[in-house]
Amino acid sequence: MKTMTCKQLSGACDQEFHADTFEEMAKLSQMHGRDMYQKGEKEHIKKMNEMMELMKDPKAMKKFMDDMRKEFDASPED
Repeated sequence: MKTMTCKQLSGACDQEFHADTFEEMAKLSQMHGRDMYQKGEKEHIKKMNEMMELMKDPKAMKKFMDDMRKEFDASPED
């Protein structure tokens, strides 16, 4: 099990997520982002808008995901 924060995953806060795989970690981060978006939290909305722009460029999005996977892989086990 590994722990990463919203900020480590390109988010806006220090909320911690715990997961065994990168895919689980990404899903937890996405769910958190949607929750914060629904609550109207401005910093998370800003970060989500930045992500939407990034998603328009497949190469940039692939690099982002590769970098996040490396960050996950480098994180220590809990």
